[in-house]
Amino acid sequence: MSDLQTFDVFTKIKLNCMRSKSTHTFHIPVMGLAYTIDSPIRVAAYGISSVVSITDDELIEKMRAFYSEKFSIPYQEISQKFHDYRAERITHYLNLVDTIVNDKFEKFKTELSESKSALENYISMLPNKSDIKNGLQRFLDEGDVLKETIKSYLEEHLSPGAIDVNIMTKVDKDNYNGKEQLPVEFNDAHASLRGFAKSNLSSSVVLSAGMNPRLYSYFENFKDFFPDENNQLKKKIILKVSDFRSALIQGNFLAKKGLWVSEYRIESGLNCGGHAFATDGYLMGPILEEFKEKKEQLIQSAHDLLVKALTQKEMPTPAVPLELKITAQGGIGTAEEHEFLLDHYQVDMVGWGSPFLLVPEATSVDQTTRDLLAQATEDDFYLSTISPLGVPFNSVKGTSNEYWKEKRIHEHKAGSSCPKRLLALSKEYDNQGLCTASKKYQDIKLDELNLLKETISQEEFDQRSTKITEKSCLCVGLVNASYLENDIKIKGQQQGVVICPGPNLAYFNREISLADMVKHIYGNVNVMTDVNRPNVFVKELKMYVDYLRKEISGTTSEITAGQIKKWNSFKNNLLEGIEYYQNLFATTNFFAQEKNEIKAQIEHYKQELTGVLIPSLELV
Repeated sequence: MSDLQTFDVFTKIKLNCMRSKSTHTFHIPVMGLAYTIDSPIRVAAYGISSVVSITDDELIEKMRAFYSEKFSIPYQEISQKFHDYRAERITHYLNLVDTIVNDKFEKFKTELSESKSALENYISMLPNKSDIKNGLQRFLDEGDVLKETIKSYLEEHLSPGAIDVNIMTKVDKDNYNGKEQLPVEFNDAHASLRGFAKSNLSSSVVLSAGMNPRLYSYFENFKDFFPDENNQLKKKIILKVSDFRSALIQGNFLAKKGLWVSEYRIESGLNCGGHAFATDGYLMGPILEEFKEKKEQLIQSAHDLLVKALTQKEMPTPAVPLELKITAQGGIGTAEEHEFLLDHYQVDMVGWGSPFLLVPEATSVDQTTRDLLAQATEDDFYLSTISPLGVPFNSVKGTSNEYWKEKRIHEHKAGSSCPKRLLALSKEYDNQGLCTASKKYQDIKLDELNLLKETISQEEFDQRSTKITEKSCLCVGLVNASYLENDIKIKGQQQGVVICPGPNLAYFNREISLADMVKHIYGNVNVMTDVNRPNVFVKELKMYVDYLRKEISGTTSEITAGQIKKWNSFKNNLLEGIEYYQNLFATTNFFAQEKNEIKAQIEHYKQELTGVLIPSLELV
């Protein structure tokens, strides 16, 4: 190897190591299909990492056209006539985002080195314990520091935020050319993965919504997910998980294929935005505690399997385990909660999602919807049943989608025209799949229901009818806000806007600047005006108690022994979680001002939970 090649290799190693240490201690998780579709373009230059959904290739192509024009970058449309158009659209968009982010980052560093006020503003947005913040502050304190000196420091210490992507593993519909089913690699999630894998990005793919073994196996086709001879991963895997057991199973499954999970992203089952995948009564605190206690087990177990798999593949094998991060997200709303997660549970980063929907500089939301979110109160946020996936979906009252859907139902035209078919996963009536929000599916179901009209009560008929027609077209509704904000023409049936904030947004009631939101996270500004907001752990506990009560009372069919066993387990897990919190808040030095109130609230929900009676077979 020549001296130049040697220098190049070690430069890359140094760059990768530097960039693995984030400027900030928070990230912006994926939100919907479009709310973070361009967040890296908006915030990555400031070192803030965010996640782009790569589910909807049509949206992605329109955003590529939009940003190509905005930044005067040549654009050629990738139509559906192109072979592998879905993956190609994703690859080209991600490459465009990468180009724009790097250009903005270079300009931002130049601005910081030339403008004292820009440097002061940036310093005010950095974590209080940041070495970078202290270093930059010294330049300000010293006065007339050469521009080149500051620029050199910035070059060495700053890096742009990660341009990560998200794939919902279950949104992996089979695709067809006429009546001929295409090979599995043309399934939606498979094509999305291929689009990311072929991109220039050195970042991570976040896999959410559970395990998809077929998709996980497909990772083996792309060398960027395997460690190179320097133990570096160009592209990394992040798993969004709800508990330690799930992480261990999925991590080992991938390790057996020579694939390393670089991060486990733990999200509250209920106190989050988007789809709510409730755990079996396991609360966030105890879950994080288990990850903290067993992190080494997680690492060593996967490392042993990884080494064996890579050896068999005759690929570079790391002598020591690769880096593994644990992060947490869901319902965090104060600087103290943020710091507590970092300090007590030793997580590497904290996700802040829904509050950023009120930050125009960070997320893509039309003004009408943003105003709706700012004005919404606790009672306006609820778990809905509108998702065609059949999973509880966080919603807010008063959306335009709600209006248009009810209008069609009233006019006896229920259902969506289903132009995108991303959620056409039901094969009950069609082998190629139908979405349960589609007019075609709902017409069939309503016709079947009408045949029973004379045999069931009007109340039951209305209940069944509502259950059929309540589904919303998420594929269109979740992207319309971005189209409206960017003045991109919306074609087809009027669907309005679907938005899926977590309940934590109820405590933020105004539009917020990016600088103020970041300062709020680090405790230097307070943008939350509701003094009655419950602690993040208390809020989640309440939601789980309410969820169990609703599950039991809402059961209309005959109760089975399996259901009773599940409810008892759910309740017992909650009681164990309550005991954990009682011990935690009796010993922690955090939350001193609200500790007594937190203890009283936990005891209150314990009493409520105790009063939730689980049916027995003898009484049924």
